[in-house]
Amino acid sequence: MEALMRRRRLVAGLLGLVVAGGALSGTAAARGGLAQAMAQEAAGQRVIYSYPGLTPPESLLARIRAGEAAGVIFFGENISSSTQIRGVVAQLRAAAAQSPNAKPLLLMTDQEGGLVRRLPGEPAMSHKDIGLAADPGAAAAAAGRGAGQNLAGVGMNVNLAPVLDVFHAPGDLMDSYERSFSSTAAVVGDLGANYVSAQQGVGVAATVKHFPGLGKANADQNTDTRAVTLNVPLATLRSVDEAPYQKAIAAGAKLVMLSWAVYPALDASRPAGLSATVVQQELRSRDGFTGVTITDALEAKALQGYGNTGNRAVLAAAAGCDLILAAARDVSQGDAVTDALAGALADGTLDSGAFGAALTRINALRTALT
Repeated sequence: MEALMRRRRLVAGLLGLVVAGGALSGTAAARGGLAQAMAQEAAGQRVIYSYPGLTPPESLLARIRAGEAAGVIFFGENISSSTQIRGVVAQLRAAAAQSPNAKPLLLMTDQEGGLVRRLPGEPAMSHKDIGLAADPGAAAAAAGRGAGQNLAGVGMNVNLAPVLDVFHAPGDLMDSYERSFSSTAAVVGDLGANYVSAQQGVGVAATVKHFPGLGKANADQNTDTRAVTLNVPLATLRSVDEAPYQKAIAAGAKLVMLSWAVYPALDASRPAGLSATVVQQELRSRDGFTGVTITDALEAKALQGYGNTGNRAVLAAAAGCDLILAAARDVSQGDAVTDALAGALADGTLDSGAFGAALTRINALRTALT
C-alpha cells in the first residue's frame, strides 16, 4: 500500500510539473508506464544531443519525434557546406514537427570567430583581433551580427559565443587560441555586451562562457584534457573574471555556460558546473542571471573523477545547470543522460520543483526563438 501511495504521489508531482511548468506535452500519459514515461519526456527536454558525421542517425530523429530532446549541437565533422547543413537542419525540424512539443529545437554551434568556427564565413575576426582593432566596439558588434546572420542563414538559433574569459598573460590558454578580447575586464565586458546585443538583434541567442572564468588558466590547463583548479582570490574572481558577465547579463544574454574548472574561493570540492554554490548562489543570486544555464561538454576529462555520463548529468542538474551538453558525437551519450535524469526525477533524487523551473526557463527560450 505504501509503495502504491508513493507512486501516486510521484505521478501527481509529475502532472504538477506538466501543468505548472507548462513544459511537457502531456501525451506521455498515453504511453505505458505513466510516471517513467513522463519523466523520460521531461528529462529529454534538458539534453543537447550530438552525432557523428554528416547525416543525423535515425536514433536521434526518433528521440526528437518523441519530444525527448531539447536540441542538437553541430561540429565541424557534421558540416561540409552551408547548403548541406541547411538540409540537415530542415530534416531535424521536420522530425520536431512530429513531436508533442511544438517549440523549436535549440540548434547550436561554436561560431566564435577566428580559429573557432564550425561554419564557413563570418565572423572572420577572432576575439583577440577584435580587441586589437582600431574600433573594437564596432568590430565586436560586426562579429556578433555576422555570426548571428551566418547561423540564422542555415537555420540555427543558438551560438555558443562570445567567450568572456579575461586572459591573464600572453600565451595562456585563452590567448593562445585568440579566444579572449582583452586582459582588461572592463574591455572584455564592453566588447562581449556588444557582441551579444548584435547577435541577438538578428534572432540568434548568445551563450556567454565559461563562468566564472577561465582567464587564469595557463596553456596546459585545459578542462577538455585534464582536471583544472584555478586558485584565484575571491576578490579577484569577482572584480575581474565575473565582471564581464554582469555586463553581458545586463545586455540580455540568453544563456551562460559553466566552466569545468574548480574554484576553491567559491567551492573547493567540485567543478563550477557541478556546484550549486557557483550556479545558484554566485551566478543566479549574486550576478542576477535568470536565463538558461548550460554545461560545457559532459565528456570533458576534467570530470573523470565524477563517475559515468549519467552520474555527471545528475550532478550537473542538481547543481542548477538547465541544459546538459552531450557533445561526444554519439547519440547514445545523450540517451544515457536522458535515462539518468529520468531515473533521478522518478525516484526523487532530483527535485521535481527545481526540474520544472529548469524546463520553464528552457521552454521560454525555445518559444522566444520561434
